[in-house]
Amino acid sequence: MSPPPKFKDSPVEFDQHLLFPTNVFDLLPKDHDCFIYESIFQNINTSEVEKKYHHLGQHAYPPKLIVAILIYAYSHGVFSSREIERRCRQDLAFMYISQMNCPNFRVLGDFRKDNLSFFHDCFKQSVKLAIELKMASLGHISLDGSKFKANSSKHKAMSYGRLKAKEAELSAEVDELIKKASQCDQEEDDAYKATNGYSIPEDLQFKEERLKKIKEAKKALEEREKALNPDKPIDDKKQISFADHDARMMSKKGYCEYSYNAQITVDSDNQIIVGQHVSQHANDVQEVEPALRALSGATDGAAVDKWSMDNGYFSGSNLHTVERHEIDAYIATDKAEKPAADDLESSDRKFVKADFAYDSEADVFICPAGEKLVTNPASKSKRKSYRANKTVCRECPYRRNCSDSKKEAGRVIRTDKFEKARQAMNKKMETAGAKAIYERRKVIAEPPFGQIKESGFRGFSLRSKEKVSAEFSLVCTAHNIKKFVKAASTRSIRLEDLKEAKKAA
Repeated sequence: MSPPPKFKDSPVEFDQHLLFPTNVFDLLPKDHDCFIYESIFQNINTSEVEKKYHHLGQHAYPPKLIVAILIYAYSHGVFSSREIERRCRQDLAFMYISQMNCPNFRVLGDFRKDNLSFFHDCFKQSVKLAIELKMASLGHISLDGSKFKANSSKHKAMSYGRLKAKEAELSAEVDELIKKASQCDQEEDDAYKATNGYSIPEDLQFKEERLKKIKEAKKALEEREKALNPDKPIDDKKQISFADHDARMMSKKGYCEYSYNAQITVDSDNQIIVGQHVSQHANDVQEVEPALRALSGATDGAAVDKWSMDNGYFSGSNLHTVERHEIDAYIATDKAEKPAADDLESSDRKFVKADFAYDSEADVFICPAGEKLVTNPASKSKRKSYRANKTVCRECPYRRNCSDSKKEAGRVIRTDKFEKARQAMNKKMETAGAKAIYERRKVIAEPPFGQIKESGFRGFSLRSKEKVSAEFSLVCTAHNIKKFVKAASTRSIRLEDLKEAKKAA
């Protein structure tokens, strides 16, 4: 005896002829991508989501069907649940993917919000499928980041200083309104033996609700900053959005808005995204460690040959991470790490950090004139300062090239405890082999972001870092599946390979 059903049946057998002279989907071109997408969607494992359903009650749409609709929609630049519903009613390709079903926009939206962990799993499935299909080898991967707008407005936000002031102001107003309300009630009880005075309680209710939101936003900002900058006091200028507490103000091309910093690790073979995560940091100086964890989770810890990154990742913490994990990394150094010219006495030539040789054993920098810059060993600061002798600097023939400061003649070089790793990467990136490997980075990591944004995805529909991370997993899954579809349409892979890869997985 078969177990009772859990899910709705399709209203019709979606591949029958429906009393028409021909199948309605014969109207689509034979090489339409929806046929390939449908074959790929059959390989998605949705058992994790299906466990949540029960055979009692109203039958639900099969999770595999909803996932197929969402991925196909995101692959074709449709992100609104209402627009997806409309396409399922009017677009023949969407009707084929949905098997003539038309889930309500609330069903689509709720599924997207209620199955966050599954979308991460769905992305991992796409990565494993790419590896099985030999579309990703992890021979050379590249990391890149890009900012995407949060579902929030900068006009519905408040700074930490303003939050503290507003909290004190509203607390005082609420106390005063409570006092007035009590006094008014007592006076009316004495005069009319009945309680009235609705205007004050209504105002009091509004103020209390406003105060509650202020306190929640203030607490969320404090928790966020404690997690991101645990050793720093909170600047009064730090802002938080009332709509999305996790989003942060980030600058992009001179324009600031609430955003998230999305990071992707891309394989060089076919631009398959093999790792991804969403960060609240506006820059990339701390992103290698979380990127490495995301990559390991998606690939089950598979070994990587080479890993290239742009100059934004050239930081002490990132260099320490790749060194600790023994990764063959290629990270572009910044201008201060490269000598500008060979002519030391050129009038317009300014010395940069790279002009000062670093002696790791003695822990000193040596200037072009041969003088040592030493650090204070008793300093507890995270950044170390190496200073030259003021008297020697005043008489140095290279002084005009070295320092513009009139108050302090001695040159200062500031760095951190990872200077040895910086110097090693500087030396490595000067070799011809490293330059040739790094040159490929721009055609590995940058195109996927361009393709994602060109499809229309410029900002997130969901709010909070947890939900945004799941939505970005969906976006990356859609990107990878588009690569599978392109490969199948050009005969680089066969649809039969998908079934074999699924069995192997």
